[in-house]
Amino acid sequence: MKSSHDSPILVTGAAGDLGAIGRNLTAMLLTKGHKVRALVRREDERAESLRQLGAEVVQGDLTDLASMHRAIAGVARIYFGMSVSAAYLEATVNTAAVARHHGVEAFVNMSQMTVTQMSITETTPSPQHKLHWLAEQALAWSGLPVVTVRPTVFLEGFFLRLAAAGIRDSDELALPLGNGKTSPISAVDVAHAVSALLDDPTSHIGHVYNLTGFESADLEHYARVFSEALGRKIRYRNVPLSEWVDTLRKFGVPTHLVNHVAVMAELHAQGRYDRMTDDLYKLTGKTPMSLYDFVKLHADEFTRSKATL
Repeated sequence: MKSSHDSPILVTGAAGDLGAIGRNLTAMLLTKGHKVRALVRREDERAESLRQLGAEVVQGDLTDLASMHRAIAGVARIYFGMSVSAAYLEATVNTAAVARHHGVEAFVNMSQMTVTQMSITETTPSPQHKLHWLAEQALAWSGLPVVTVRPTVFLEGFFLRLAAAGIRDSDELALPLGNGKTSPISAVDVAHAVSALLDDPTSHIGHVYNLTGFESADLEHYARVFSEALGRKIRYRNVPLSEWVDTLRKFGVPTHLVNHVAVMAELHAQGRYDRMTDDLYKLTGKTPMSLYDFVKLHADEFTRSKATL
């Protein structure tokens, strides 16, 4: 059922930062002519920029019942996504309860691909993975018209947030991923997939889509891609996991997030992220952005300024 564009679509996490899907999704839906209600945690310049795009902005907290009534009342479709948080399950159930109360016609849930390998007897040591698995169970029990999206790791997260400084300052792709292969995807590509689902969700209700990137390769290969894109030699250094975790803690990264990405690193080294699907192409008709194109797009982030040379 194509939307008549009369009822707004709720986008949670709309003011998200680097690697966030919500802001890209908001812009895409508005471009298609949909009304968008953008949920933000605080009023700031990011919220104002969403208004400038044409979104209706609502301030609220995913774990707060009153907030979610304000956000959901009158919407037909919901995109639910939340950054890594110990409150993730509470936020999911709170949002789902209110969505069911208001009778939404589609609930697109952003999960993680690792959940595909989990069950009632098989889990991972990551507290976030467990919360995602439990959240999917709760949504299945809820009776809501759910579409589940499970992307692999994001290009923005691993290469911009976690590796850019080493590439920029030391010409090193320094990550604790061993020799495992991985298929990172751009958050923009994921947003395109979600946009397609929200545009016409009926045939997708009850389906799960696993989204992977352009290719699955090890970090030695990706270091060569960086070298080609940046025009200088970039080396992969397999950082000891304990050293990497200590560095994250020194920078004040929350314990819940540190524990999660540490497990992700271990799973990468075990080859658990060596997966490829064509689900993105099925949904959008587009191939995923390659790492080469991603590095070219963000070259300034990986290059020392002339003032520091």
